[in-house]
Amino acid sequence: MNFEHTEDRRMLADTLNRFITEQYPFEVRKQVAGSEQGLSTAVWQQLAEIGALGALFPESVGGFGGAGFDVSVVFESLGRGLVVEPFLGALIVGRALAAAGSPAQQEALAGLIDGSTVAALAHDEPGNHYELSRVATRATPTANGWQLDGAKAVVLQAQAAQLLLVSARVAGDVEAEDGISLFLVPADAAGVQLRGYGRIDGGRAAEVTLQGVQLGADALLGAAGQGFATLELAIGWGLLALCAEAVGAMDVAKQYTLEYLQTRKQFGVPIGSFQALQHRMADVLLEIEQARSAVINAAAAMDADRLTRERALSAAKFSIGRIGARVAEEAVQMHGGIGMTWELPLAHYAKRLVMIDHQLGDEDHHLQRYIALGRSVA
Repeated sequence: MNFEHTEDRRMLADTLNRFITEQYPFEVRKQVAGSEQGLSTAVWQQLAEIGALGALFPESVGGFGGAGFDVSVVFESLGRGLVVEPFLGALIVGRALAAAGSPAQQEALAGLIDGSTVAALAHDEPGNHYELSRVATRATPTANGWQLDGAKAVVLQAQAAQLLLVSARVAGDVEAEDGISLFLVPADAAGVQLRGYGRIDGGRAAEVTLQGVQLGADALLGAAGQGFATLELAIGWGLLALCAEAVGAMDVAKQYTLEYLQTRKQFGVPIGSFQALQHRMADVLLEIEQARSAVINAAAAMDADRLTRERALSAAKFSIGRIGARVAEEAVQMHGGIGMTWELPLAHYAKRLVMIDHQLGDEDHHLQRYIALGRSVA
């Protein structure tokens, strides 16, 4: 396996890192993350213009990348800047459209790529615990199409979105994989109600209620009742993105901690000269490299068969959850009390690393999933 990025990917990473450093410094990010909108429209458009969104999709649907390593490059840079703009929603919804959308539905990809359309995945439901197939929201056939009724929880950037990708059940038990359908729902459709709130790690999310939402037949993505495979694939891209984002955040937390150890003095010497702290920092560096290897493995597996891909993704997400929490804890502890203050950027990186573990399945969930997938191989 070649562990070096292509020249195009290196240029993309350099461009993104430079833009985030110059146009999205920590103070700007903190203001954006805590705003009522939860994102910066100007930054979103600028990131789209420099190709950050186009790199997430293959040329066949209007992008110019779309491989696992393209996605990981983009999200690692976003993680370095703690970018809160809705890239994850664009990736997941766009990948679902690319995999199962009709030619007419795939026209929406142009808006996702140029940043004119904000999309959000509305899949998780109140009371669920990461079970991908657990869908209680119902889709009922009507004379003109479909009616949706149900509720979705923690829909990222839903208030800013124009397009929602909603999972709903047309048949089967509440936990069955068969019977799940995906629907493209305008966020301003009659019967769609949002209750927004700020997220603990920045940005916004919303609870979404669907009451008698009337949709045309063309809102159905793919075949009725056969949406689980598309959902799993699209969320798989989201898992890769989150893991890469975490590696970017870990790198910055590591750098902050190294700088602090080299400058903070006790007994007249830098605390980084203390052997106990050197050993702890060496362990952190090794753990981060293990996390990076897990992301490389997952990115390389995105074009493999389903079991290979999903096992690599669950292995990466488990590793990221465990290692991210350790990096956050060690970085804060080696900073001492100041490491927990709102004014210090490190505290925000630590918080984001902990919260990434809880998105799209935590480490316990993905360890169990990895084991279950291994049994199916056997």
